[in-house]
Amino acid sequence: MFAPDHLTLGFILPLEAYPDTPAPTMRDHAAMTRYADEAGFAGLWARDVPLYDPMFGDTGQMYEPFTYLGYLAGNTQRIALATGSAVITLRHPLHLAKQATTVDQLSSGRMVLGISSGDRPTEYPAFGVEHDFESRGERFRDAFGMFSAATRQSFPRYASDRFGHLDGGLDLVPRPAHGRIPAIVTGRSRQEMEWIAQHADGWLYYFVPPEQVAPLIGMWRALTRQAAGETAFKPFAQGLFFDLADDPNHPVQRIHSGIRAGRNTLVDYLAALQKLGVNHVAMNLKASRRPAAEVLQELAEYMLPVFPSNS
Repeated sequence: MFAPDHLTLGFILPLEAYPDTPAPTMRDHAAMTRYADEAGFAGLWARDVPLYDPMFGDTGQMYEPFTYLGYLAGNTQRIALATGSAVITLRHPLHLAKQATTVDQLSSGRMVLGISSGDRPTEYPAFGVEHDFESRGERFRDAFGMFSAATRQSFPRYASDRFGHLDGGLDLVPRPAHGRIPAIVTGRSRQEMEWIAQHADGWLYYFVPPEQVAPLIGMWRALTRQAAGETAFKPFAQGLFFDLADDPNHPVQRIHSGIRAGRNTLVDYLAALQKLGVNHVAMNLKASRRPAAEVLQELAEYMLPVFPSNS
């Protein structure tokens, strides 16, 4: 999914257009995700929306993300399986570690853990941690610390007043397939950028127009070089709503948190992002005015030859 100086394409689940309703039907989702895999797209991202809040207007793919990614591990063979993003402040980090490493093993090492602090204030009281909403940045770092210790160390030691203590006498099974689960921070997650550059394996940002992408990537590259060395590569990814126009030459047009474009103008748009240093674009088809199957087929035919996934 990620390589220096290269852009790949993926999707924020579900692979369905449902612009006028909060919840998708999930009809044909198995066939659609299998097609995305076989066509050669790079990643599938499952959002973490535990409860429907009408104030926010949507339910994501509805399913619990790790359960769903476990299903997709058996339904696909090559495509990366990612959370976009797991709200780690509302999950115990040891359960999170167990879920992520299980999906990683079931998928032969294709798990990518997108993480966030959660921005829905109604969820914190529902999970009994309303006292931590304002301090969720600290809770995020604490959860990430225990998760990292559990997944990256054998018989780890970690002490937390929020989540408990590991004293070296217990170990996590299964282990990550390739030694660790890549962790991608979404947005700022109430962290200083220096912390993200040091601790995360990559950065997933929301839609902003190209003129705002360049300074973000410049800052990110400078901070990651400072944190991990001149040769370190930590990818920059962007998520956006996307509507593929019928007219191949339809100009790139702003929509809510994303773009509408024809396939010809989309190639130029993505090429410009690649030149700026964007490594992955995850498209959300909720706002699509065309059936998702048509969109995937057209993107596979015209975009993947220009922006192939990494083998």
